[in-house]
Amino acid sequence: MYAVTPRFAVVTVTYSPGEHLRALVGSLPAATSREVSLVMADNGSTDGAPEAAAAEHDFVEFLPTGGNLGYGTAINRAVTEIARRPDEFDQEFVLVVNPDVCFEPGSIDALLAAAGRWPRGAAFGPRIAETDGSVYPSARSVPSLRAGIGHAVLGPVWPGNPWTQRYLDDADMDSERTAGWLSGSCLLLRREAFDALGGFDERYFMYLEDVDLGDRLGRAGWQNVYVPSAVIRHDQGHAAKAVPEFTLRAHHRSAYLFQADRHPHAWQAPIRWALRAGLAARCRLAIRAARRAARD
Repeated sequence: MYAVTPRFAVVTVTYSPGEHLRALVGSLPAATSREVSLVMADNGSTDGAPEAAAAEHDFVEFLPTGGNLGYGTAINRAVTEIARRPDEFDQEFVLVVNPDVCFEPGSIDALLAAAGRWPRGAAFGPRIAETDGSVYPSARSVPSLRAGIGHAVLGPVWPGNPWTQRYLDDADMDSERTAGWLSGSCLLLRREAFDALGGFDERYFMYLEDVDLGDRLGRAGWQNVYVPSAVIRHDQGHAAKAVPEFTLRAHHRSAYLFQADRHPHAWQAPIRWALRAGLAARCRLAIRAARRAARD
């Protein structure tokens, strides 16, 4: 008898992904020389796209979560399922990807090669090409309270301000290097590190769960590594545009949670109060602007 080589696991979260999912599935075979399996943690799709993909492709698996659990929670459920099946899935790495991503040929193999070069690397992220051809600043420093406030207040009216520049940290997007955190739109994760931290923090429904994970990995002595030789294409923000009020509220809730966790002491309570009030006011302004834009 021949031993069966476990498949390399790719996990995505689906929520009525439409035609984007077809592009993701179609790009996977050329992205790696390894036998790959796409596990779709489905948060309640109603468009039939995930079920159709699983029916059409043997390497695609439909995994309903039972409801709209949020991004990080759904990923954790899928990784738990993969861990239950060691004979079927490679347990060293898992690749987490958004359903609106398309891989360039060889991109997954490039991430895996980088993992061999960085033994303390726990998360590896590719170069992200936007639909307009620009490079998304996907490898950033962990935002300090000062930089986060400066970016939030001045970013919309003065994009070149020093706090936004520090927040984006996009001066070098051509070199393989470490970063404070990497975009969760595509992350190769070393399971030893990911599992030790308990996966994504499930208090984050969506947004900043990747920032939180990168920060926690760094605090635990692991590295986040940006790998520009691996390239993906990402239709950034199309989901947010569809339901702006919901996503804006979720983003501001996550921003508060991230900073509140890092200022937990009793003497820091005034900071948390000011953050809550300031982010609530900013969220209201952002929603009003989104409503005006929708009317125009």
